[in-house]
Amino acid sequence: MSFSQKLIDWYQVNGRELPWRTTSDPYVIWLSEIILQQTRVEQGLPYFYRFLQEFPIVTKFAAADQEFILRLWQGLGYYSRARNMQKAAKMVVEEYGGVFPGGYDQAIRLPGVGEYTAAAIASFSSNEPRAVVDGNVYRVLSRYFGVSEPINSSAGKKLFASLAQQMLDVRDPGTYNQAIMDFGALQCKPKNPGCDQCVFRLECAAYQSGQTHVLPVKIKSRVSRDRYFHYFLIADQHGLLMVQRGDKDVWANLYEFPLYQTDTSLPVDELFKELSDSSYFGQPITLDKIGRQVKHVLSHQNIYACFYLVRGFSSIKDKKCLGDYYMWDKIDNLAKHKLIFSFLEENKHLIDTKL
Repeated sequence: MSFSQKLIDWYQVNGRELPWRTTSDPYVIWLSEIILQQTRVEQGLPYFYRFLQEFPIVTKFAAADQEFILRLWQGLGYYSRARNMQKAAKMVVEEYGGVFPGGYDQAIRLPGVGEYTAAAIASFSSNEPRAVVDGNVYRVLSRYFGVSEPINSSAGKKLFASLAQQMLDVRDPGTYNQAIMDFGALQCKPKNPGCDQCVFRLECAAYQSGQTHVLPVKIKSRVSRDRYFHYFLIADQHGLLMVQRGDKDVWANLYEFPLYQTDTSLPVDELFKELSDSSYFGQPITLDKIGRQVKHVLSHQNIYACFYLVRGFSSIKDKKCLGDYYMWDKIDNLAKHKLIFSFLEENKHLIDTKL
């Protein structure tokens, strides 16, 4: 029995039942694929349902207010995905007459759609023979064939793209692509793969040579940069002060509390001294730290965040921290990044008692 047939047979018994697998609508498939980029299925499912309910057709997505889209996206991270989704939706309306393209060559032209996503859209919606290559596929093929070429090297990407296309079942590429991704996610897992019950255990090069734990090979990325954020909770009768970030850094144009950044972690007394020396606040204030430092990991960045309740405040001299006051019901409607969103969710009652 061929590799593809074994894979599809396994999938028919073990494959996950997911809502986007019951449709051939390229718009719905695109929606699911973008949401699931760098996101676990169980985390992405509620967002998929939410977006599909709000935007059942691509024209509604294109016409939506971006602030609303970003608010719906809260908690998923990598907010450029949401912005690119709207750019893509507008392009579909303008260039494809509002009909979402199901072909690879058309789909790959859309903002935020790369080779993997275009192949997924084309194979799942139109049964076009395009192999998907994601982390699961890299892992399955690397172990099965014993390939030690790094998956994130230029040579490795070309090699695995060619290998994936060679192994594709051209008679049923959509099912094959779903099968190999599920096999990587459920059976050939990164850690503790189910090798003893694997349908490929007798022919898998990594299993036979005891190399399962070292394949696939990946070149280590550059060292992450550490950043230390100090957030200030400032309130009056008009609500809580919120600031919109600029568009040149992480979390572009999303809302957060007034921020002061330092090169190292600082205890409250040292932070207070630095704020006083720099005249960050225009008058004497007091700081009450809320909770512990929070670590938030981004691509090539580690954000270490602390939160402080500020008393005795009237104005901030730092012009970059100009913002507006919002009551709780208005804050809920602001598009906030995950760090702020999670803090508010976890500390709302505590903040209410202190403000």
